[in-house]
Amino acid sequence: MLDDLDRRLLDILVRDSRTSLKDLAQQVGMSSPSVSERLRRLEERGVIRAFTIDVDPEALGYPLQAIVRIRPLPGKLHIVQKLIEETPEFGECDKVTGDDCFVARLFVRSIGELDRLLDRIADKAETSTAIIKAQPIRRRPPPLGI
Repeated sequence: MLDDLDRRLLDILVRDSRTSLKDLAQQVGMSSPSVSERLRRLEERGVIRAFTIDVDPEALGYPLQAIVRIRPLPGKLHIVQKLIEETPEFGECDKVTGDDCFVARLFVRSIGELDRLLDRIADKAETSTAIIKAQPIRRRPPPLGI
């Protein structure tokens, strides 16, 4: 699916998505138009979904993060999912198999705020919450095979 050049381009962009086209081209030994075409094809194939930034939640006033496992009560799945989607403090959420239906990451300013947010779904779901102490591995893509 990916050749060595695609992998090299992705590796560079994973480390710094702001790398200029000119710098990318220099690092892989190609012309800027050729690199641009490669990136366009990677986007069209869905390999590259976005060029994004990494924002530090603490710098925005969210010193606490929690992982919340959520098990909606019978008949409440769609209501709970909608509440999660509409609550901006939920930074990400996965719909999973097993006892819980959702595993979500919540950004909060305080334990009190965490309680208030969880109270919004308390009559619609059971929750289990763990406060995040550290993140030894930040979100990263699967191995590129480089």
